[in-house]
Amino acid sequence: MNKRNINTMTQIYSYEKIRNDMRLLELLSQSVPNIGAACTEIINLEAILNLPKGTEHFLADIHGEYEAFQHILKNASGNIKRKVNEIFGTTMRESEIRQLCSLIYYPEQKLQYIKNSETNLNDFYNITLHQLVSVCQSVSSKYTRSKVRKALPKEFAYIIEELLHESPQDYNKQAYFNRIIETIVSTGRADEFICAICNLIQRLSIDQLHILGDIFDRGPGAHIIMDTLCNYHNFDIQWGNHDALWMGAAAGNDCCIANVLRLTLRYGNLATLEDGYGINLVPLATFAMETYADDPCHYFGPQLDKDDTRHNQKARRLIAQMHKAISIIQFKLEAAMIDSRPEWHMKERKQLEHIDFERKVFVRDGKEYAMRDCYFPTIDPKSPYKLTPEEQELVNKLHHSFSVSDKLNKHIQCLFSHGCMYGIFNSNLLFHASVPLNADGSLKEVDINGEKVKGRALLDKIGLVLRSAFNSDTEPKERKFAVDYFWYLWCGVDSPLFDKSKMTTFERYFLEDKTTHTEEKGYYYRLRDDEKVCDMILDSFGVTGQHRHIINGHVPVRVGRGETPIKANGKLMVIDGGFAKAYHNTTGIAGYTLVFHSRGFQLVQHEPFTSAEEAIKNGTDIVSTTQIVEMSTQRMMVRDTDKGAELESQIEELKELLYAYRHGFIKESTKNKFRY
Repeated sequence: MNKRNINTMTQIYSYEKIRNDMRLLELLSQSVPNIGAACTEIINLEAILNLPKGTEHFLADIHGEYEAFQHILKNASGNIKRKVNEIFGTTMRESEIRQLCSLIYYPEQKLQYIKNSETNLNDFYNITLHQLVSVCQSVSSKYTRSKVRKALPKEFAYIIEELLHESPQDYNKQAYFNRIIETIVSTGRADEFICAICNLIQRLSIDQLHILGDIFDRGPGAHIIMDTLCNYHNFDIQWGNHDALWMGAAAGNDCCIANVLRLTLRYGNLATLEDGYGINLVPLATFAMETYADDPCHYFGPQLDKDDTRHNQKARRLIAQMHKAISIIQFKLEAAMIDSRPEWHMKERKQLEHIDFERKVFVRDGKEYAMRDCYFPTIDPKSPYKLTPEEQELVNKLHHSFSVSDKLNKHIQCLFSHGCMYGIFNSNLLFHASVPLNADGSLKEVDINGEKVKGRALLDKIGLVLRSAFNSDTEPKERKFAVDYFWYLWCGVDSPLFDKSKMTTFERYFLEDKTTHTEEKGYYYRLRDDEKVCDMILDSFGVTGQHRHIINGHVPVRVGRGETPIKANGKLMVIDGGFAKAYHNTTGIAGYTLVFHSRGFQLVQHEPFTSAEEAIKNGTDIVSTTQIVEMSTQRMMVRDTDKGAELESQIEELKELLYAYRHGFIKESTKNKFRY
């Protein structure tokens, strides 16, 4: 298309339509002030519609494993290595390709390693810069110059742009191209330039990142992951149960605070609390050492990797004492919450009242269960849920520590600004865990503060409730419910982030009988293999398109037992990242990432990640296996995406503005304010 045939595509608008849209057109004319600007804008947007769609990456259940998460971002789930192989597969050895990829992933660290061993550094710089420019040209080819320009590092923007749009094979520009490279080396800026272009390759390899929940949990670096995301160029989050738990802790829910502390102590992960968010654990440590000085706390020792060297026996002992102390406090706090919210029907989860302290057995429903630990120095059998004065003082201190953490508050705000309970992107419905269902597969109606909602309305309502806990203009009673609701979302039967019969935390700690540990999953998990059920859910959320899907995380896929992540005849995909090392024995792998590019869907199955140090030193990568889920015979273009629909709507508005200019409804301006 060009300016000469704009007239042929401009439709005739009625006088009534122009008048009805006049306010919109006047606003639009502020940025598109004349016919020339409108024509240029239309041409530009039409051209964008015919580019290949950008690559979307879907990750779930990162669980604080920041090294594996960052590596997958750096290698774009293996896509960068695939690009390098396509370009250099016939001219470079496999070992050289590994080293080049390692440089792209970790440029600063890899350069230091190379400089210690390379004998001809200028030759290395010259060859490597040519290679990196070729890779960058490949990953940037599906974007407009404008979009690439916005991603360029300021210091080298002009030089990179010149290199990206010139070719060393062009005879007329060969000397020009080569001289740029030579000058980068001769002026001593090669290291900085290599780092800049490697980071650009990483950025352009992922157009949009979708995080399907559970950034937080047992891993050592949830705060590092959140720092990475807060500075990431384009991402969204669908909240997971562990995210909601931390959000509740930041909101001041003491039950959530106790659960957060218990889980981090259970896995010996004090770095996120202390180093990441500055949570003062000294009061808890002091209380635990004094209260449980004579208690071995056998069943509360931290679950650590076999090769863990961070915790000596003294540290493990202290963590076990702290773990037991906060667990007992948690059970007391939760009982008070249950009593204050009878509408949640959770009275059966009050467990301390069923302990026979004299006989050291647990009695429920007329049946006795042996207890493997019955040392409870802070529990009064006559009033088992009453906090001791020392416990209450400790709760107050911990509450204060969470409330004043600036970094935690910043990260929670990031979760809200980029997240919600679900997302709909390009005919894909994303949510972390479930949509509550009845036994017949219909949507289950759930009561939230007196309002009964289901399906999409349920998730929308929950999103509004959670946000109201942090809004300064929320009424006190409404805010109190919102703060309380974070805990229900963590463990309530009808919570779409839990969706189980009960959370058996007490039973798992104290009762020998494993039949009491069972947590029966909700009907969503039993019925999601049914294509009709998936179609019903997609319909209820208004998801359209010939190829539409539900994408979930939350439940690890037990590949070792033959389970597949693709369900319901391809309508549903489960991509629990399996990042948490604790799950590797359960799943047999290190989880999945899903890649949606212009050719279709690819499911990438990852083996466990060793370390960034190993990747830098030896060029090792996460061993990944790619499974084709759904491929198209024709490339998917921007026109076929949600962004395409948005651009087409803008084009229609611009056409109407063009008509208004040409027929005198709006005066043209000579100012050139259009956006491109």
